Amino acid sequence: MNAMAVNMNLPVSVSEEDMRTLLAVKLFEVGKVSLGQAAKIANFSKKAFIDVLGHYRVPVCNYEAEELQQEIDG
Repeated sequence: MNAMAVNMNLPVSVSEEDMRTLLAVKLFEVGKVSLGQAAKIANFSKKAFIDVLGHYRVPVCNYEAEELQQEIDG
């Protein structure tokens, strides 16, 4: 993954850890990065990041109902 550095002025109420986590969650949610990439951005393991996604109610797998049924039916 190519990377770039970003420098931002945030309110003191937003920690760098919060910013990295929220950015990673949103990038994953909109499909810009993979689970592994998002976990790396947020400095979490994949397992821990899956828990974070659950906290923010972001699905790890985003299947349409028809796709899910096809997976179940095999």
